[in-house]
Amino acid sequence: MSDNTPADLVVTAFEANRDRMHAVAYRMLGSHADADDVVQEAWLRLSRQDPAAIQNLAAWLTTVVGRISLDVLRTRQARPEASFDGLPDLVVTADDHDPEGDAALADSVGLALLVVLESLGPSERLAFVLHDLFGVPFDEIAQILGKSVDAAKMMASRARKKVRTTERPQAAGRHQREVVQAFLAAARRGDFDELLRVLDPEVKLTIDGPDGEIVVLGATKVAGGARIGGGAATLARTVLVNGLPGLVAWRPDGTPLSLLAFTVVGDRIAGILAVTDPVRLARLDLPDRSS
Repeated sequence: MSDNTPADLVVTAFEANRDRMHAVAYRMLGSHADADDVVQEAWLRLSRQDPAAIQNLAAWLTTVVGRISLDVLRTRQARPEASFDGLPDLVVTADDHDPEGDAALADSVGLALLVVLESLGPSERLAFVLHDLFGVPFDEIAQILGKSVDAAKMMASRARKKVRTTERPQAAGRHQREVVQAFLAAARRGDFDELLRVLDPEVKLTIDGPDGEIVVLGATKVAGGARIGGGAATLARTVLVNGLPGLVAWRPDGTPLSLLAFTVVGDRIAGILAVTDPVRLARLDLPDRSS
């Protein structure tokens, strides 16, 4: 005879679904911290429910997590400053040229898909994530959205087309590394023409600095900044940032100076993320300088 109380059984069932809930929220929000908050809120809502009235706990929890995540996305859209970070969480690892490791880091939870999902509206993003990534039936998605089943299907279809037609960033294969190395070499030399050759004309540079986020658009402006900053790093090493080619630079005293992550599409760099905020750099688990 089991000694478990009904409350114990609810806790056990919730913990059994925790990873799935976190995965849903992370793909919706692009932040592990925000995903943790969503899971915690789901627990608070469950604690106020009569478990006996819930026929399918896993489906109920997925629905609740979807609704909470949708609310967060809509709040971000209305008040961009309400977003915790505005950028996906970054996983930085040593670049040991391991193709299997590269593929694992660039899977569906990596930066590539999150970048594409950012182009979707909140409702489209929820319909696509829940149905295409987690197999949630459209009737449940329709209830979360407050729409008809046909409307939910249409949102998922629109999102699917956007995802398919958006050229995704490529993981750090040899060609992508070569493009990034060409950019870095040109930056060190101050070779403006070469920088323009390897940069997409509409390249987007996002700088996450101490004073907030700055976005620079266009190859000419980005190349100008790269020439100015080309010799700033005193010690640097190549890394992978969510499976994409990157670079970490340190100051002489050993504190991190910057982290760069490069989005390579075809033969050119289409996006650069530059993290220079000391607070965010301190939060990252960076490889050792000498390893």
